[in-house]
Amino acid sequence: MNNDENKLSIPILSEQVARGILPEFLLWIGCAGSYDERYKKVIQAFIHILNRAGVDYAVLGQEESCTGDPARRAGNEFLFQMQALSNIRLLNDYKVKKILTSCPHCYNIFKNEYPALGGHYEVIHHSGFIEKLLDDRVLESRENFHFRDKKITYHDSCYLGRSNNIYESPRNALKKLQVEIVEMSRNRAEGLCCGAGGAQLFKDAEKGDKEINVERTEEALKTNADIIATACPFCMTMMSDGVKYLQKEDIIQVFDVVELVEKGFRKKQD
Repeated sequence: MNNDENKLSIPILSEQVARGILPEFLLWIGCAGSYDERYKKVIQAFIHILNRAGVDYAVLGQEESCTGDPARRAGNEFLFQMQALSNIRLLNDYKVKKILTSCPHCYNIFKNEYPALGGHYEVIHHSGFIEKLLDDRVLESRENFHFRDKKITYHDSCYLGRSNNIYESPRNALKKLQVEIVEMSRNRAEGLCCGAGGAQLFKDAEKGDKEINVERTEEALKTNADIIATACPFCMTMMSDGVKYLQKEDIIQVFDVVELVEKGFRKKQD
């Protein structure tokens, strides 16, 4: 990858609008993409892909706030509605029509819960978006892709899968990398939650014999995969913690689907 490809050029929506430009997509960074050091790398990978593909997008920058999803899951409906109504007012003022997001929790709440409060948008998760980019051959594969011929097991996010029936897009994107996909015993609609949804990530564990993310990581290890692929910041945290807890960091790595695609595909050479 050359130095120009490594540079991040991120258009800001307010600056674009001030110049009379309304981008086609708003890229919603999300709390994890803004504050979690590991997930910042996922957002950066997605931005690299958007830039290589020439996608017309912008971000809110300092104007972005939390969607309110954690507040609603934790039972604070008042705080959720404050957050949501503030976001909807801002997005509607900017005439946003299409939202790209890397977080299934953001995806779900924008798509399924904001409409009740007046926020109507076309919402696209990054797994479906990069699947389409690859299908349209907007990008081309790298000959020196480091992970080619590796075994990858994909962990289904509950909010992406059971809540929104998105199972194949992440897998289809991975297949384009010429890797071997091995499934865990529980997958797709029968997949096991990582344990972080429903605001569980933000509370202490309840009494029990085993943490659920450890159980799920053990299922991943049984596939003999080299990589656990995720498509959610919550899942990435829980699966990474499971690998660390089991002291298997030298055996298996955790990546988001978009990171693998970013490593395997480059800007198409004309």
